[in-house]
Amino acid sequence: MIVILKPHLGRSSDEFGVVMNYLSNQPNIQIRVHEESGSQQLLTELYLIGDTDALSLEDIESLQGVERVVRVSEAYRVLGRHKDDNRPTSFEYNGVKFGQDNLNVFAGLCAVDNLEHVEMMMRALKDNGQTCTRMGAYKPRTSPYAFQGHGKNCLPYVFELAGKYDIRVIAMEITHESHLDEINEALHQTGNPTGILVQIGTRNTQNFELLKKVGQQQDFPVLLKRGFGITLDESLHAAEYLASEGNSRVIFALRGMKTNMGDPHRNLVDFAHVPVVKRLTRMPVCIDPSHSVGNRERTPDGIMEVSHVTAQGVIAGANMVLVDFHPQPAKALVDGPQALLIEELPYFLEDVAISRQAYEQRCKLAQQKITD
Repeated sequence: MIVILKPHLGRSSDEFGVVMNYLSNQPNIQIRVHEESGSQQLLTELYLIGDTDALSLEDIESLQGVERVVRVSEAYRVLGRHKDDNRPTSFEYNGVKFGQDNLNVFAGLCAVDNLEHVEMMMRALKDNGQTCTRMGAYKPRTSPYAFQGHGKNCLPYVFELAGKYDIRVIAMEITHESHLDEINEALHQTGNPTGILVQIGTRNTQNFELLKKVGQQQDFPVLLKRGFGITLDESLHAAEYLASEGNSRVIFALRGMKTNMGDPHRNLVDFAHVPVVKRLTRMPVCIDPSHSVGNRERTPDGIMEVSHVTAQGVIAGANMVLVDFHPQPAKALVDGPQALLIEELPYFLEDVAISRQAYEQRCKLAQQKITD
């Protein structure tokens, strides 16, 4: 059960105390408090766990300060979109909004290779009005002999350059809980010039101990990639691990499924699940066309396959695009064949904007049909 308090009611308010006092006296009930501070208001939700069937919705809703009570009937208790629960949801981090009703593009280096390339990428992003990027410092690889990232050694110059070019959020994968401390330390040493969206990669989607540790921290929101060989339901439960530990600022990423049915693409593109995830949960949905397609080939119409699948995801309502770019893909240390060229960034962004406009027009058409 979820008890939704009226806006601006925080832990110090009298109304909060009344509600907590009432709920604390109910037998066999545990309470988890979640607060989300947006740009305009504070939202507080109480997650009730235990024998909630015995609780009266009417009695709780009659308490001063309670706006609404939602009885949870789905498996995804915290992140799920439950019965009659069509609330818009979003969170703001370091000045960037993440929600199911907007779109952010994270273009950048799959793996940081050197300072020069990082600066070239960030300069191009600023020149094209972008404030988000992806930069891989820690890279899990299939082969133990492959480049696995510069790790903490590259963090200071990546963060300093982000501050120089006004990059507000960097999506950065971690593979171990110790990386959280390394990132925090580097941010502190450089004066906190940017923000980090912690990425859990497809290989760690069911690393439950890592999920718990990342969920327990409140410094960074989380980008969770779907596991490449498990069901959507299993991956959504992985996201619930994060939220159940206290961090519900989670974005769910579709990055393609590992099966030869997707050949000749690197993975079977699964962007048809964008609206499904939005229907089942309140999480913003990200698409990763680079790891889905795995090449930069063009079709006879002159459009790259990675742009075609990006359009499919954006037109279906994606809220974030994670895409690889590199100044010199032939020299990239990770996934060079799928990286787009920096000079292709303006075209890519314009193509995404066209697709987003088409999605918004589709939404308007659907609303007209409903009201007719």
